[in-house]
Order: sequence, then structure tokens, then C-alpha cells
Amino acid sequence: MSATPFPQPPGSEHDAVVVIPTYNEAANIEAVLRRVLALERFAALVVDDGSPDGTAQIVRRLQSEEPNRVGIIERAGKMGLGTAYLTGFRAARDAGFAYICEMDADLSHNPDDLVHLLDACASGEADVAVGSRYVGGVRVMNWPLGRLILSYGAGMYTRAITRLPVMDVTAGFACFTHEVLQAINFDRVTSNGYSFQIEMKYRAWKRGFRLVEVPIVFTERTEGQSKMNSAIVREATTKVWRLRLASLVGRL
Repeated sequence: MSATPFPQPPGSEHDAVVVIPTYNEAANIEAVLRRVLALERFAALVVDDGSPDGTAQIVRRLQSEEPNRVGIIERAGKMGLGTAYLTGFRAARDAGFAYICEMDADLSHNPDDLVHLLDACASGEADVAVGSRYVGGVRVMNWPLGRLILSYGAGMYTRAITRLPVMDVTAGFACFTHEVLQAINFDRVTSNGYSFQIEMKYRAWKRGFRLVEVPIVFTERTEGQSKMNSAIVREATTKVWRLRLASLVGRL
């Protein structure tokens, strides 16, 4: 694994960073990063899992233009979404960023909405601001009905078991304060698929942090391929029971 995150510690001018995991996102990553860099307070940290399509090379080129605002961690191969985020979160937390966000690399999340997530945390309203597809209504573009039902139903299932007070439990668009990521023991976070998103929210909530949903519009990717598969769904189905049980016995 090689890492070239940020040569200088963040200052007040750039106190927020967005962690972006990538695997074969060459078609999207430059557009994503340029839109993030257009936001005054943000830096970007890409965690690339050995993409054979040249994703890392594109990131390094942009890093040469903005060395203090673009970082990259290159891993040897596909090691999973959860571990990619934890790797990026550790690096961003240790670099001293006050606000650490997460976002997909495929433009399904609008980078401009990062400002709204950051505002919710910086104002003191939230410790975790969740970019929600479902709070106050459904705002998902270009999904087949079956996938929408699966996603919404997964939220209902998760909330019924965990009591987590979030409509969009699997949202991968969020902003955490530094204090939240400092309080969560990453060594105990074991999810590696989309259940990672559930686990991070649940652990933050159980530690007394405030979770606030910020409405966003989610648009299905137009370039590249989705990473969703049946193994990810199975992991999420069983993980919520393990989280609830761990909480009940005081071992979360």
C-alpha cells in the first residue's frame, strides 16, 4: 500500500475532506475531483484498490495540480468498501481535518451537496449529517423499481431491528465530525460491504452523537458498473442482528 495523502496539515481554509473509494472509476474520477475542488473548504482523499483502468494515474495527475488538497492511498487490490473507508478515515482523522465526509466516485451523489452536509455539522446541528434519499419523500433517479423496493425495504428491516432513527440507513453520503471518528473504535468495525454504512451510523448513535438527515437527490451512475452483489445483501441482512445483539450485551 502506498499513500501520499497531504504534504501539509489542513488549515482553517480547508478544514473538510471527502474520502472517495475507487475501483475502475477512470470515467468519473476527474469530474468528481474537480467538482470537489471547486468547493472552497474541501480537500479530497481517494482510496484506490488497484484499479487496472488507470484511476490512480488520473488522481496523481490532479494531485500534481493541487498537492495540498488531493491525496491518494493506493492499495494492492480489491479489499472491500468498508476497509477502504476505514483506511481513508484514519488518514483524514490523523491529518487533523475537523470534518470528514464520504462519497461515491460515480457522480450518483452531487458533490455540491457536500456543502449542506458540512453546514449541518459546522453549525452544531449534527455530529453526523447523512445525505438522505428517503427523508421527507423518495428522491432516487433512474433506479428500476425492484432495486428501489430492495433499498427502501432494507431500511425498514434495519430500523425495526436496531431502532436506528435514520430513514436512509445505507446512505454512503455523509459527513462526520472529527470527534465522532475519534470516538469509534475502528478495530471493532467489521462490515465490509454496504452494511458498513449501517454499522458506522449505529455505532455513532449508540455513543450519543446526533444524526441528522439532509435531503439529497441520488442519481444512478451513467458510467462504469455498480459494485452491488448478492454477497453484500447477505452481509447486511445478518449484520444488523449482530449489531443489535452486541449492543444488548454491552459489547458494541
